[in-house]
Formats: sequence, C-alpha cells, structure tokens
Amino acid sequence: MTLDTKINYNVLNWQGTIATEKVVSIKIADDTAKYVVHRALVKENNNSRSRTASTKTRSEVRGGGKKPWKQKGTGRARAGSSRSPLWKGGGVTFGPKPVISNLKMNKKEWRLALRTALYNRSQDIKIVEDFNQYFKIPKTKVLIEALSRWNISPTNKTLIVTDSLSSGISLSVRNVPDIIISSVEQLTVVQLLQANSIVMTVTALSKIQEVYND
Repeated sequence: MTLDTKINYNVLNWQGTIATEKVVSIKIADDTAKYVVHRALVKENNNSRSRTASTKTRSEVRGGGKKPWKQKGTGRARAGSSRSPLWKGGGVTFGPKPVISNLKMNKKEWRLALRTALYNRSQDIKIVEDFNQYFKIPKTKVLIEALSRWNISPTNKTLIVTDSLSSGISLSVRNVPDIIISSVEQLTVVQLLQANSIVMTVTALSKIQEVYND
C-alpha cells in the first residue's frame, strides 16, 4: 500500500542562503515500509559482492594420474592419487567456488523502497541549486567551502546527488574519503541509508520525482 506525501524543502543557493522553496510530492510505502526497504537493502548488498574466490578440487589439480605405489605389499596405506586432499599439493575439500546469485526485485518495488528511504532521510537532505558551472576546473577546496556554507561538515559521510555526473565535481571529491557523489541513475538505497548528510541538486530532486514516482 502506498501513501501520497508532500515534503517542503528550502532550496539553498551557492552562497548558502535560502533562494526559494520547493514542494515535492512522492508516493511512499505505508504499512510495509520497513519490509520494502529491507528487501532493497539485502538485494543491493548481495549483488555488490564479487564472490570470485575459487579453489581446485582433486580432479582439477594437475598431476596425480599414476598410482603412487601398488595396492598391497608395501605396508603403507592405500593411495590412488598424489593429488588427494590429504596430500601436500592436493585438491581442496569443499573449498570456495565462484557464485552467481543475483537477488531479484521488482522494479516498481525497488523504486518504492528508494522513495521511502528518501522520505525517511528528508531531515538530513540539503537541496541546493545546480552548481556544475563552478566546477569547470576541478577544485576540492571550492567544494569543501561550499559544504561549510551549507552547514555540512566534510568529515561526516556525505552523499552528493546530481542529475548527471560531471567530471569536474567527480574529480573534486576524489581525494575526500568521506564524500560520495552519485547521479540519479546510479543512486541506491544503501547510499541513502549510510550517508550522514545528503546534498541534492534541484534538478536531481525533480528527476527523482518525475522518473521514480510511479
């Protein structure tokens, strides 16, 4: 079940003062909010794992085709191959193998989870005017000063959401470990929940309302 909600945001300009107000109408999950967001969280965390660890079994290890010694008469234990897991250089018993296990989730359900997470973090979101024109040349110092004007500490884990990724902004945040930048198309529920502060441009917010509000 979905619930129609409205969020009032004060839009900040580049200098950090309130330029205008914006009202956003989005549909969020009502009684199943925790369940939907949790499903999206588990899906994204599971699908982000590489799971490429691989070991060889006794049939995959090179060599060991010849019987080490005859079956009887030597006084030693029977051995059929020098590549047994009991031997040095042998195969691995029950070792890890590459796993492909992508959890599936309905697209509309995932969008509902994203909108619900966005609504729950509305108190931590700063809406600002587009600032791509200030980063034609990458400059980390300029971005840090802008965050300070928006009352956001650069030492907190901060998520910056723009309508599209700009190379100037991406290069400006590359050296700051606590700042993550994402476009609307790449935005995830995990990013929204893990960030302490969220900076979102007006264009990105309008795009979320337009594209993801089904």
